[in-house]
Order: sequence, then C-alpha cells, then structure tokens
Amino acid sequence: MTMTPTCTVISSGAARTAGGAQGLTYVEGISAQTAGARGLCMHMVRIPPGARARAHLHANHETAIHVLQGRAEMWFGEQLEHHCVTGPGDWLYIPAGVPHLPFNPGDTEVIGIVARTDANQHESVTLLPELDGIHA
Repeated sequence: MTMTPTCTVISSGAARTAGGAQGLTYVEGISAQTAGARGLCMHMVRIPPGARARAHLHANHETAIHVLQGRAEMWFGEQLEHHCVTGPGDWLYIPAGVPHLPFNPGDTEVIGIVARTDANQHESVTLLPELDGIHA
C-alpha cells in the first residue's frame, strides 16, 4: 500500500529527546520516522556548558546548523586542524565526509536547529575515536 504524501505537524509536546551516537542530545523533529520525510531531517541540538561531542563524520550527507543560543566551537578537518566559532544567529555548513568535533566552552547551554540531507532520525554517523584525544 502506497501512502499519499501529506503535511505533518510534530507538536512540541510530542517531540522526544534522544541521545545521538556522537554524544549530543537532540529533540527529535522532522525525520523519516516522525513525518515520513524522504530527503531531510531537522532536529534541535542541546549542548550543555563544558560538553563536547565525540569526533565523527557523516559520510553521505550534508549538515546545516542555525545557532539559537550560546556559543559553540568546532574543530574540523582530517586531523581536526581547523577551528570555527559560532554564536546566536550564525549558520554553519558541514559538508559530507568532513570529520568534526563540536563543543561548548562556555557557561550557557548551546541550542541549535540541525538540518541534514539524511531523513533518518538516527543518521548515518561514523565515530572517529582516533581523533577524540587531539583536543582533549
């Protein structure tokens, strides 16, 4: 049986909070699982003060993040040799296949909206434990 595409509302009361493989907490929004999305996923990420993700990459999809609150930093590149800083109102693009390690060095929780070109709620992520200790 083929379902007819339709618009779907995921109310804030129905949104689930889940931990991602890379060690961050997400409020699940739009995905294949929640809305039948086929080509995108959009969640809210929360990074507590002092927290960091595990080094990782997304081999086959792009990621875009809009920072709503706090200041997040990220190491990226083959050996995490590059660094960027984002704050409220900033947009961040991460190409497919780029190793990265986001973290929150501040004392305010970071909140951002994350959109990916992989519709799965638990997106394809490759952890890179060999890079975790570079910026310990």
